[in-house]
Amino acid sequence: MNKSKFTTGGSLIALGIVFGDIGTSPLYVLSAITHSQPFSQELVLGSLSCIIWTLLLLATGKYVLIALNTDNHGEGGIFALYARLKDKGLKWIIIPALLGCATLLADGFITPAISISSAVEGLNVNFPNLPTIPIVVIIISGLFFIQQFGTESIGKYFGPIMIVWFAVIGSLGFYHIVDNPEVLVAINPMHAVKFLVHYPTAIWLMGAVFLCTTGAEAMYSDLGHIGKQNIRGAWIFVIICLAMSYLGQGAFLLKTQTQHESVFYSSVPKPLINWVIGIATMATIIASQALITGVFTLVSEAIKLRLWTNLKIKYPATEKGQVYVPAINTILFIGCLVVVALFKKSTNMEGAYGLAISIDMLMTSSLLFAFYYLSTDKWKPAVLVSVLLFVGIEIIFFISNLAKFNHGGWFPLLVSLTIFTLLLMFYKARMLRNTFQEFTKTGKLQKVIESIQTDEETPYDFTNLIYFTRSINLGIIEKSIVHSLTLFRPKKARFYWFLHINVTDKPRGITYSTREMKQNSVYFLTVNYGFKEEHHIEYLMRKVFKDLKLDELADSKVFKVQRENALKYDFKFLIINTKLASINKLSPINSLAVRIYRIIKKVGLSSEEDFGLHPSVYETEYYPLVLGETVSQRIQRISSK
Repeated sequence: MNKSKFTTGGSLIALGIVFGDIGTSPLYVLSAITHSQPFSQELVLGSLSCIIWTLLLLATGKYVLIALNTDNHGEGGIFALYARLKDKGLKWIIIPALLGCATLLADGFITPAISISSAVEGLNVNFPNLPTIPIVVIIISGLFFIQQFGTESIGKYFGPIMIVWFAVIGSLGFYHIVDNPEVLVAINPMHAVKFLVHYPTAIWLMGAVFLCTTGAEAMYSDLGHIGKQNIRGAWIFVIICLAMSYLGQGAFLLKTQTQHESVFYSSVPKPLINWVIGIATMATIIASQALITGVFTLVSEAIKLRLWTNLKIKYPATEKGQVYVPAINTILFIGCLVVVALFKKSTNMEGAYGLAISIDMLMTSSLLFAFYYLSTDKWKPAVLVSVLLFVGIEIIFFISNLAKFNHGGWFPLLVSLTIFTLLLMFYKARMLRNTFQEFTKTGKLQKVIESIQTDEETPYDFTNLIYFTRSINLGIIEKSIVHSLTLFRPKKARFYWFLHINVTDKPRGITYSTREMKQNSVYFLTVNYGFKEEHHIEYLMRKVFKDLKLDELADSKVFKVQRENALKYDFKFLIINTKLASINKLSPINSLAVRIYRIIKKVGLSSEEDFGLHPSVYETEYYPLVLGETVSQRIQRISSK
């Protein structure tokens, strides 16, 4: 799929992946607004006007027109903004970035549960005693099972279903608008202004209005999957259908002059109700998909930015933006089941829905403001004013959503706070480590190696000794490597390798380049892996060894037994991990950060797993890391007399 320009196929996949969440909001938004309020024309027209202008200002203005332009090499989401800003000297931006990540992950627990439950519960219209929870659990289980097959293949099937869904809600809305066209006055923004100023509980009802735009963040998060032109093209169709659906439901309310437990299903003609319930159920499954794919992208970005530990990531399609993270898929699945078990009905979940995502939107807006404030673009003043407008609207939504705290809002806040704490402690510990991560000039390393190799009393241990290095500069190398070479006794090898691995944006292809640091003895090796290529480092090293014809040099004095018996030359990989030295004195917060960091690293993907190394060919060593203050004791020698 060409993501750089609009295509019919790309827009179809966008409908299947991106717009599910925001596209199914008509199922419950007007019901959430009106079910606890006495019926009035002011309530209907005012809330409708707020919905229409929320879609226009936030969903269209903020995300479709502005946010989609602030990508990071084609990737979207809050970490894309962070990546663009992290080198600008703004230390505070890590807080909104991590808060946005935490709240979006928390929302990932709730969105599938409420979306699917709200549709399946429509079965109770004709079957009042039918238990819906088992059906919801089965659908959620199937949804998370199919994630492993990739969003591109899923989108191809989901796209046509969403076209039908949007056509259905748009047609139903148009039917009621024609029947009662006076509802069109709600398009006038003055009805929204009057509603906010004069309606007694308007500020608290805005929490329900906010539900109409909860899927807007997915448009930005899924940018890497689809491309902005396809998202923008499909959005024109989506917003027209959404507007007609909301206005149609409003026209139905104005005509019936009464409350309804489900405004959407009540407005559906009875002969069509079962068919619409079926389409709605499929659409809400797709709504969950929009959020899940966004979370996968978010976690992938966090790993690349080293804001989280390395996890197994799969690329089911040929596009790098389309990722599948098995560990996160499992966590989201368990979280959704917990939400269903805890709240049971979609009406109970409404209280938990919206608060976390309103925080996420505020965090995105704060980073957008910082980005355009530092930008030299000629449209900078207009965009800054727009972003400030978005912030004002989102603050209103946040305040209104706070009223939901005792009605379920505590749950996403608790989950968000937990995730944010883990992210922040991981980040703090890594920054602490990086502050004291020391490098040395390779000239010193070469002198150490030369002294080891020329020491005739020291026996050879290896033919090839390979160290992994984060350095991309031939002039510097980690001090931990020098420490390892001389630890306990010198490590003597015929060939020393310093290996730097780089993952490229291309799906396939493996290339390497070598630079000789010491003739016929020491090499700096840079390997470029396509992001879909598996890492088999020992196989790679044997290929490089053969290409450079080093087997002709690994002769005579080194391993005579090995040569005479036609044995393969050995390769030993040294993986160096840092570990706090026992002499450290850390503050309580730094000590907690280090402990959490260790726990998180243990559950992540190990270096040997990532590199595809068998236990027989690698060793792990630990380099003592000295952080902060060290032990200071007065020690006095006494006479032995």
